[in-house]
Amino acid sequence: MNWDNQSSVSEFILLGLPIQPEEQGMYYALFLVMYLTTVLGNLLIILLIRLDSHLHTPMYFFLSHLALTDISFSSVAVPKMLMNMLTHSKSISYAGCISQSYFLAMFAALDSFLLTSMAYDRYVAICHPLHYTTIMSQRCCFLLVIVSWALSITNALVHTALLSFLSFSRDNTVHHFFCDLSALLKLSSSDTTINEMVILVAGTIVITLPFICIVMSYGHIGATILKAPSVKGICKALSTCGSHLCVVSLYYGAIIAIYFFPSSSNTKDKDVIVTVLYNVVTPMLNPFIYSLRNRDMKGALRNLLSR
Repeated sequence: MNWDNQSSVSEFILLGLPIQPEEQGMYYALFLVMYLTTVLGNLLIILLIRLDSHLHTPMYFFLSHLALTDISFSSVAVPKMLMNMLTHSKSISYAGCISQSYFLAMFAALDSFLLTSMAYDRYVAICHPLHYTTIMSQRCCFLLVIVSWALSITNALVHTALLSFLSFSRDNTVHHFFCDLSALLKLSSSDTTINEMVILVAGTIVITLPFICIVMSYGHIGATILKAPSVKGICKALSTCGSHLCVVSLYYGAIIAIYFFPSSSNTKDKDVIVTVLYNVVTPMLNPFIYSLRNRDMKGALRNLLSR
């Protein structure tokens, strides 16, 4: 595909965050610290899982892939945002914008599929404990991850291919701090009906269906616990599912706030602020959630420090 033939613009202008110019320095330092915390925290999770043999289980296998996805997801948009804030430049090349849109779509979908795989793992562990090792075999775990990557890549390729056929001749100002797919469609001078239909269908497959699967998994977990209610059983369920539930709440809470409850006024600024939560804050909090609420992770960290 020849992108230059499809668009008359060579670059886009990212308006960035809705903050005052005199506050740029403070917010730059804040987001730099948050980004470094995201990268180092998730790298620490991957390192702990890699070095500690006690963490070589399906749940931590999925967690290591989730940590890698969080690093990648944040790294697609945040460094460019920080660079623009530092240099006071708001431009991004056409090819860079399309590439950014592709990787954001891919890693956002991958996050969703990995969270679903982790929910399925918790469902098997609590509802079918005697068959856990048989069901959640190494082959099954690898298959779930491979399918997650394949579906995520396909989802991003479809969106990007359709996006590359659109013309952008009227306006090149993106009301966001990254090349958001929906924001780009609003700028296009072409008919975006097919793009919007694909977003609806793909959104159902990538976001809605995984969310339903997660809800169903925890519904079965709750029903299993209630069949033989005990303080010990409830505490065990909370210890194994609490961290995952927190991450799921953050991830889907931000998506619901953006796409299902748009505000009637100042929508663009609200969406940008909520997207910061989704793109910057959530990946940063994941390491803290899994390390502070997880006995195995804290034990692995103590073993690493004692070495």
